[in-house]
Amino acid sequence: MSAEGGTKAIVAALAANLGIAVSKFVAFVFTGSSSMLAESIHSVADSGNQGLLLIGRKRSERRRTPQHPFGYGRERYFYAFVVAVVLFTVGAAFSLYEGIHKISDPHKVESPAWAFGVLSAAIIMEIFSFRTAIVESNRVRGDKSWVQFIRRSKAPELPVVLLEDLGALVGLVLALLGVTMAVVTGNGVWDGVGTVAIGVLLALIAIILAIETKSLLIGEGADPEVEGRIVAALESVDEVARVIHIRTQYVGPEEMLIAAKIAVDHDDTAAEVARGIDAAEAKIRAQFPEARLIYLEPAIDRADLKNAEQTATSS
Repeated sequence: MSAEGGTKAIVAALAANLGIAVSKFVAFVFTGSSSMLAESIHSVADSGNQGLLLIGRKRSERRRTPQHPFGYGRERYFYAFVVAVVLFTVGAAFSLYEGIHKISDPHKVESPAWAFGVLSAAIIMEIFSFRTAIVESNRVRGDKSWVQFIRRSKAPELPVVLLEDLGALVGLVLALLGVTMAVVTGNGVWDGVGTVAIGVLLALIAIILAIETKSLLIGEGADPEVEGRIVAALESVDEVARVIHIRTQYVGPEEMLIAAKIAVDHDDTAAEVARGIDAAEAKIRAQFPEARLIYLEPAIDRADLKNAEQTATSS
């Protein structure tokens, strides 16, 4: 994912959520709607989440140190995981609490026109933010489906913003339905039902985000297709007989570590082996610019050595 594209989506979401949060709080003051309050807190939490993503991106750009020899790329994964926790604790937990409280002690929605107007405006702003995230995601997702993109993306920002914006849009619709039903029926319980539905929605999104970002945080390897291409690049070098085993891991969204044990011919000189390793690294980096850390361990091809020994014995 390009840094520019990810930052653009985050900033668009931040601007939209700040504007939406203010308008929702104003509507809550005039209506007393728990759905509006839940949506207000949701937008505040989302704004904080975008701020955390920007902080994580900035901190990940620090230079590597002796204490952190592989750099700080995983800071982006850490802050994305914090976003999932914040979304659950601040957004989902509060919405569930407020909704249950409103169901047990319902109140009539006052000045519903404020709620309808603000929710309609919020939906328009959220669509703008969601569209920006979709456009930026389409630049990097290739032929992957949306589910595959969210699950396999090594850069967390766009999947996080996509899910947040989708949740925000659905949440706004739920709030609109809850307020509408409360006004039409004159029963404030519907407002509470809409609030609980928003809480459940936020909890589901938070769980999905937590699972995906946790996987990145503890270390994900390259996709099987990418790993296969790396092996093919290694074995295309004349000095490499075959790849004995390979391990890959993303130490940051744009930084992959590759460690492989390669079999070389028993007759190769040290200079030939070194030349082969250099050629193999160059081929990998030409295909995968993110492969910044490559460690290749040469080993004698035992099958080749055994054949040579048998030939020498028979002669």
